Amino acid sequence: MATAATTPCANCQRLQAQVTALQARVDQLEALVTRLQETLAAARKDSATSSKPPSSDIVKPKPNQEDGHKRSIGGQLGHPKHEREPFPPEQITHSEVHTLDTCPCCGGPVHRHVAFSRTVQQVDVEKPPLTIEQHTFPEYWCPHCRRPVRAPMPPHIARGGLVGMELTVLIAFMKGVCHASFSTIRTFLRDVVGVTISRSELSNVIAKVSEALEKPYEELLSLLPDEDLINVDETGHRCNGERWWTWCFRAELYTLYRIDAHRNAEVLMDTLGKEFHGVLGCDYFSAYRRYMRECDVRVQFCLAHLIRDVKFLTTLPDARDRRYGEDLREALKKLFEVFHQHEQWNKAEFEHRLKEARDRVLRIGLAGPPTRHGQNMEKRFRAHGEAYFTFVTTPGVEPTNNLAEQAIRFVVIDRRITQGTRGEGGRQWSERIWTAVATCAQHGKSVYGFLREAVESWTAGTAAPSLLPRTA
Repeated sequence: MATAATTPCANCQRLQAQVTALQARVDQLEALVTRLQETLAAARKDSATSSKPPSSDIVKPKPNQEDGHKRSIGGQLGHPKHEREPFPPEQITHSEVHTLDTCPCCGGPVHRHVAFSRTVQQVDVEKPPLTIEQHTFPEYWCPHCRRPVRAPMPPHIARGGLVGMELTVLIAFMKGVCHASFSTIRTFLRDVVGVTISRSELSNVIAKVSEALEKPYEELLSLLPDEDLINVDETGHRCNGERWWTWCFRAELYTLYRIDAHRNAEVLMDTLGKEFHGVLGCDYFSAYRRYMRECDVRVQFCLAHLIRDVKFLTTLPDARDRRYGEDLREALKKLFEVFHQHEQWNKAEFEHRLKEARDRVLRIGLAGPPTRHGQNMEKRFRAHGEAYFTFVTTPGVEPTNNLAEQAIRFVVIDRRITQGTRGEGGRQWSERIWTAVATCAQHGKSVYGFLREAVESWTAGTAAPSLLPRTA
């Protein structure tokens, strides 16, 4: 009787143990699935859900594929037609009227319509003419000093050397603006211009132009600490096989580049100073947070980067993260709707609505779910939430860091083509020519024209031109 009575109880315990073990196994597998889903979501990050550049997107959805229609190549239906303006009469070097005496179809006589004609303008280039100057300095004997003497060289001959000013500017333009290699420049000069120049001489020419750009560059560098608003970004740079960094500082009137071996707050302290009183527009990189913390700098963190991180929350497996991300995304959407509709209200009403939208984002951001990703986002809002909305209270500040990101694209293109630099001279040349190119673009100024001014001043030993616009 005792054995019969205890057998069901033993079976129950055995089954309960199995259930407990299976439940533990299920919990373990569910945790593993969650981790794998998070890992997969992180691996699927693209330019829309992270700070990755669009070029890093390996697979992109093709536009207009959902409705089954493929976009045609070229101009789209309904787009306005764009035609270039014709050359003015004073620029025309040759004019010719092509007449017709008989009909090309039947051979009969034709009568001209005076009011109708077709005009085609064709522009062409001639082979660049070479001017080769020879300067001779005979030696003289001074019986009084009892030593030989020669006439002094003109500055443009002494400093220019083999390559004259116009050719120097052309070489610098091809190297700095067109991203051409020395081999490409040599081929162009040999086949098009008709002169052969060695790589070492081309390197000397670039070094001279770099020296000519030193003063304009140093002028802008000295102005940076006093700016009211600067947007900053950084990207990698390869120098003689080593990892360096190119920093981009974009102010209202100019853009300056600096190549440094480090990617930390010391670069900001050295360039902008520890008492920078302006507003720094940047992303959420740790160097900017440290600079903000240690030097008490006002910062506008990029809202576009925040939106990408919020969109990443909506791709996570946990429903609480997705709901948190969707709420934040909707609040940020409302904020930008207010920001872009400022013309509908007066100044006071616009500021009131903008602050309301900002407070809603902050309120949602500070109520993150008890998940790892949710708590990380909440921690960010708690520590630096206000720094995302400096633009609300400071006129002229943009909510994104697009200005610096756009300015640094030229550097990325140059890096991919030239593969970086080889030493200090190359780094200085890159900093100065990039600064000249970007700043001239801000003012719609000819880079070639500025290089010509700088080289002309340098060869003559006169004051270097400024990259800043001339004031009346």
